[in-house]
Amino acid sequence: MSGANRHFVLAAGGTGGHLLPAFALATELDRRGHHVALVTDERGAQLPGKPDFLPAHVIPAGRFGKNPLGWIAAARAVAEGRRMALRLFDSFAPTAVVGFGGYPSLPALLAATSAKVPSVIHEQNAVLGRVNRLLAGRVDAIATAYPEIRRLKPAHAGKVHLIGNPVRPEVLALRDEPYPHFSEDGLLRVLVTGGSQGARVMSEVVPDGLAMLQPALRARLQVTQQCRAEDIEAVRQRYRSHDIPAELGTYFEDMAGRLADAHLFIGRAGASTIAELTVAGRPAILVPLPIATDDHQAANTAEMVQAGGARMIRQPAFTAKELAKQIQAMAQHPQTLANAAHGAWNCGRPRATEDLADLVESFGGDALMDVIRVGGDSAERTAGYALGTARDSV
Repeated sequence: MSGANRHFVLAAGGTGGHLLPAFALATELDRRGHHVALVTDERGAQLPGKPDFLPAHVIPAGRFGKNPLGWIAAARAVAEGRRMALRLFDSFAPTAVVGFGGYPSLPALLAATSAKVPSVIHEQNAVLGRVNRLLAGRVDAIATAYPEIRRLKPAHAGKVHLIGNPVRPEVLALRDEPYPHFSEDGLLRVLVTGGSQGARVMSEVVPDGLAMLQPALRARLQVTQQCRAEDIEAVRQRYRSHDIPAELGTYFEDMAGRLADAHLFIGRAGASTIAELTVAGRPAILVPLPIATDDHQAANTAEMVQAGGARMIRQPAFTAKELAKQIQAMAQHPQTLANAAHGAWNCGRPRATEDLADLVESFGGDALMDVIRVGGDSAERTAGYALGTARDSV
């Protein structure tokens, strides 16, 4: 989409889940010649990965917790944040304001409403977040990552555009690469993570679960696992006692490369994780974080599970025996695992960043674009996957 450069304000809470999609959109809008500013909190302004061209404006944002005693202070912070956002709008004159959830997005989007600036919210999870629920009735468009979004009122369905979650370029590059060859006697490469900090439950369950696999499959294992620093030696000893080769680390610099090599992923079900697995086409055993707000990680797994690309195990049921049972079912035959990879791939939305930029650009330019893609391109996806696989086998 062409046209004179415009100004856009992106507003997001200070966590990676909210900010990384904002950074991806900012980079794409900047590439298209627009000017972009970020509204966030102190944490967000310091988050690694913020593009150098993107100025960060820190505003107060009250947190409305369960204790009503804090609500007055929170309301005052929101009011002050709204005033600061309005002053920014006066000087920056945004064409649209885009919110990515988290409390700092609330005053910025409220300011957009009062200033009559078009606004969009992007929901990364399969459950509409608390702040986005508050804003859904006020905004002009709602960009979603999944076809089914819980806690979204039917009255707002007409605003919904299925976009997906932006992923890193190095993961996006895996989209056109074939699934790693997996044969009856070849290695089974398993990648295990537990989110940004590494989940203790993975350290406690996965080594013993892999040890319970049938000997023919167990002998072919090659494991890469992210662990907490305080758990890593104990996990290393478990793998040694089971005679299973494993590379362990608290952080892996080249996670995209490890995902490229993996036949099976085991881990949590955060929005970014699901987006990367589906773009790359990697089958998974997903264990949703049980304390996730509104149980959104379990909801995130629904589309991938329904497509046959993943199996979901609730944490109370995530035992070594159950894990071994599910791996055995997925990996006993090479074609079963390849079919699961295909199911995951079919759920991927590789154009998420471009589609979100198109939607945002449509304000102040052409008429609002319809970028909803719900199943209409499934035939193209299947054909594209088949061509990639066939190309590798020639």
